Amino acid sequence: MLTRKAHFLTTVVALVSAILTAPGTAVAVLPPYFVDQVAFAGLTQPTKVAFAADGRVFVAEKRGVIKVFDNLVDTTATTFADLSTAVYDYEDLGLLGLALAPGFPGNPWVYVSYTHDAPPGGTAPVYRDTCPATDSCLASGRVSRLRASGNGMIGAEQVLVTDWCQQSDTHSMGDVAFGPDGALYVAGGEGASGNQVDYGQLGTPTNPCGDPPSPVGGAMTPPTARGGALRSQSPRSGGPARLSGTVIRINPATGAALPDNPQAGSLDANTRRIIAYGLRNPFRFVFRPGTREIWLGDVGFRDWEEIDRLVPATSGAAPNYGWPCYEGATRQPNYDAANLNLCETLYTAGPAAVVAPFHTYRHALPVVPGDGCRTTSGAITGLAYLPETPGNYPARYKGGLFFTDLLRQCVWAIKPGSGGVPNPRYIQPLGSTIGLPVDLAVGPDCNVYYVSITTGAVRRYVYKTGGTGGCPP
Repeated sequence: MLTRKAHFLTTVVALVSAILTAPGTAVAVLPPYFVDQVAFAGLTQPTKVAFAADGRVFVAEKRGVIKVFDNLVDTTATTFADLSTAVYDYEDLGLLGLALAPGFPGNPWVYVSYTHDAPPGGTAPVYRDTCPATDSCLASGRVSRLRASGNGMIGAEQVLVTDWCQQSDTHSMGDVAFGPDGALYVAGGEGASGNQVDYGQLGTPTNPCGDPPSPVGGAMTPPTARGGALRSQSPRSGGPARLSGTVIRINPATGAALPDNPQAGSLDANTRRIIAYGLRNPFRFVFRPGTREIWLGDVGFRDWEEIDRLVPATSGAAPNYGWPCYEGATRQPNYDAANLNLCETLYTAGPAAVVAPFHTYRHALPVVPGDGCRTTSGAITGLAYLPETPGNYPARYKGGLFFTDLLRQCVWAIKPGSGGVPNPRYIQPLGSTIGLPVDLAVGPDCNVYYVSITTGAVRRYVYKTGGTGGCPP
């Protein structure tokens, strides 16, 4: 979750004033008849929104607090849970993923993914949302579930998985979501530097995660180094797998791998969980309605933002999306120049050894010519599918895959093509956002919602031509 030059959440404080006071930026630029409305306000750096079937709305805040609103018109939130003691709210780190169990509230579980305020194996709080080190403080990632009773959490947090070594203050946890099969899916970043080539040589001590072939503090040099961003290639490195830079599929009650995962027979617990790897920062993902397909946004490095398509397999090796050896559809030149074995062997195997992105857009170029959005860089931070029916959005948006970019402060829709698959030849801009968007969702009113971390609000795009009726779950 970051820019190419600086972490995007570290820019929040500096940007809030500029965004809210610059001429013309306090009003979203939208097509005719669309308006941008505040749905829920008064939040503290919100990161994720989840709509319950009973009408309630849950919102995660970066600091580790979960708020709940009774319905779409409620203006006063109740605190559902406060995990701030366990959550490491620093730079790009914090409470970043939130999901409700299928059948909620009958199935009374709320799921979260967050940066844990302790090194792997440690007990929080260690840093208390600060970092006394000169570079970064070693942390970890966690997925947990919380039992709901009414509008509050009861009992203790149930930790399902702790892993995701975070040597940097960026590329931490991402989405947690349920698939149509009832499995729990989780995405996490590779925890490496956001703006330097990182194969484990960075940090004090060097190799803080203890990636092979050296122990913590050991020398990490090409061609054998397998640390830093190369953690996302750990499933093919010959040792125990890291969850960094992967998507995992787990039992929502235990955190264990499911028996129909592609490598369920492995002796390594993490390998059994992994259904995709080779990702940089797969911050947000969504399931295409009526399918098992996962569509995820992988935040780019120097040149490209990616939308990747993942069809979970039930056998064979998990698919490799190529990071850091590839960015976009081509070799990543900085990592290529480092002559690292994990990348060189992948290059020798040819482009077919990795899954090419479904769609990319390049930094410094518009997503759509003339869309009016910023082009200084990019950070894809939200995806959502709008149903074909009902709702009153114009036909050009129906069934589309919507996505947003935090740095460009815009939302676009990819229209469906053959078989309902998004066709990147037909991308339709929807408009700009107010503040920096970090999540997209479709609400029960069939409107597209976005979470604005800088304005402390969840906002929605409403098409002003009449009522929408209910939206399918």
